[in-house]
Amino acid sequence: MKPLKAELMLMVVTMFWGSSYLFMKMGLGTLGEFNLIALRFGLAFILAALLFRKRLRSVDARTLKYGALLGFLLLGVFTCITFGLKTTTTSNAGFLVALTVVFVPLLDVLIFKKRVAPPQIFGAILAIAGIGLLTLNGSLHVQTGDLLCILAAVFYAVQILVTSRAVKSSDSLNIGILQLGFAGGYALILSAVFETPALPSTLPGWIAILALGIFCSACGFILQPVAQKYTTPTRTGLIFALEPVFAAFFGYWFAHEQLSLQGYTGAALVLLGIIASELLGRMHFAPLPARMLKKRRANL
Repeated sequence: MKPLKAELMLMVVTMFWGSSYLFMKMGLGTLGEFNLIALRFGLAFILAALLFRKRLRSVDARTLKYGALLGFLLLGVFTCITFGLKTTTTSNAGFLVALTVVFVPLLDVLIFKKRVAPPQIFGAILAIAGIGLLTLNGSLHVQTGDLLCILAAVFYAVQILVTSRAVKSSDSLNIGILQLGFAGGYALILSAVFETPALPSTLPGWIAILALGIFCSACGFILQPVAQKYTTPTRTGLIFALEPVFAAFFGYWFAHEQLSLQGYTGAALVLLGIIASELLGRMHFAPLPARMLKKRRANL
């Protein structure tokens, strides 16, 4: 596969994920939060498991354990998002959840004691300033939904770090499929305890579940690793940084959501912070060779 085709595929995946906030909000009109998550990931797991049933026969105990753990973290991500969407807009949710790109290197420092690059610190400062403009109102009050979406980004960052360790010793595709099944199973249990599990009763509800299950989850999780083999991590990160832009576009076009000038400024800072962390953070600033240093000193 040519890099251009792979990057176009990643762009489609990013568009699917950007639209998911709107579809989640649509589904919440007729379904409970855990019920929505259970149907979304249950459908995605069934489709992925049928497509890769031969691959799943090689699942071992270690892969199963990682799938269970990652499924729990995935449940945390989407529980925060679905409850958060009740009191915030799809645009805000998209930009705040995208802070995952900033939180990953910061958590890497806290948990694994790794050094953080200066560009990533700069990106984090920009993103934090953007969060303030995006979420704070005139009385300096933050909506509960905004806080939940920020917490979702933290969950997602932890999930990414755990995944990076899991794929070193287990099959990455099997882990990806199993986490969908476990996330759907956990959500079904919670729905049975706190809600009344049911299928959608309206056309918008069915559209939301089918779009979330087929395009945003099954296609997204399957196409992503395939396409990433044929392009660079930096390009992948920059394409994924467009997810909140797509979320804002779908929110504006279909739900008629608009940000204030302060909100658009905050969104721009969050996006710049994400790009700075992803693009500049991957650059290696190697020291100048000794010959070049001598030449430079001689010219001073």
